[in-house]
Amino acid sequence: MNPLSAPYAPGAERRGGPFVVLEGVSGVGKSTLTRVLAKRLGAATIHTLPKPHNDLSPAVNGQLRPLPQFAFYLSGLLHASDVIREALADGPVIADRYVSSVMACHAAVNRVDLDQVKLLIAPFRPYLLAPDATFYLVSSDQSLQERMGTKTDVKADDTELFDVPGRLCHLRANFEGVALADPSAVVLPTDGRSPDDLADIIVKRVEEIRAQSR
Repeated sequence: MNPLSAPYAPGAERRGGPFVVLEGVSGVGKSTLTRVLAKRLGAATIHTLPKPHNDLSPAVNGQLRPLPQFAFYLSGLLHASDVIREALADGPVIADRYVSSVMACHAAVNRVDLDQVKLLIAPFRPYLLAPDATFYLVSSDQSLQERMGTKTDVKADDTELFDVPGRLCHLRANFEGVALADPSAVVLPTDGRSPDDLADIIVKRVEEIRAQSR
């Protein structure tokens, strides 16, 4: 039977390694760090939202009102959780964005209160696979602008950080608010640190998680 077609009982999944999430605003270095960590840990990777949702998101953004737009991203999260659950049975998984990004970004883009988004997602929490650690990457405006200048796959989310008044400020506040309520949160400043430096910190934490689970 295809695992994705089987009934899911929360808490019944088998973990062949830790589930690590990287969060933060666009351009902070999540994708680069995901690649470095995947190589170091021999981990599977996923970018939330996975297919088929990632192909549909450009058409959804700007064409749906906030609630149906949220329903689309929630559907993508539930699907991502299933994909992660399946991959996690074979070893570690690194996710470039997950639940926190959906909450923080939806609230910022639609200018709604973060607590409203938290209430909408709360009934689905038992289904969403909980990470072993979520690293919230933070940087200064200057570092962020420097990274944006070297980024080759610039998207609307990237340019809107500085082009839309208040967007970056709202996103940072939302990620901070989400992190404060996240038991898996580790806030990780990136200024002055290379991807390898950051990977060293994360790998050390992953090793601690593995030791605790034995």
